[in-house]
Amino acid sequence: MRRLRGTPGNGDRGLATVWVAVTAATLCAVFAMVLALGQAVSARHRAGGAADLAALAAADQALRGAEVACAAAGKVASAQGADIVRCGVQGEIADVTARAQFGPYAPEVRSRAGPPEAPLRPAWSAAS
Repeated sequence: MRRLRGTPGNGDRGLATVWVAVTAATLCAVFAMVLALGQAVSARHRAGGAADLAALAAADQALRGAEVACAAAGKVASAQGADIVRCGVQGEIADVTARAQFGPYAPEVRSRAGPPEAPLRPAWSAAS
């Protein structure tokens, strides 16, 4: 049976194709944004880990001088795939900023490390 021109429903031909194309394009755009966000988060975590480890390495060598401490931080950061942006040592405390390049993202993360502060008085003291 053939439909006659002007019959309702004749103008709907190909509409499903348009909806599928628009939906597919939207899903692709959302998927690309999710991937980009994941890559940015991964870059931030990589930089954070490198900064933390580099700061610990620098704090370990802090008493030998700032140059030795920052060189140790640079070796550790390099092994983690990051670069040291800034390294400072004051006393036994190391302050390191590392940058990790991952795709188009290059976040910088700052980390500090040093000895723990001594408690004011021991918890087992009889004076409490």
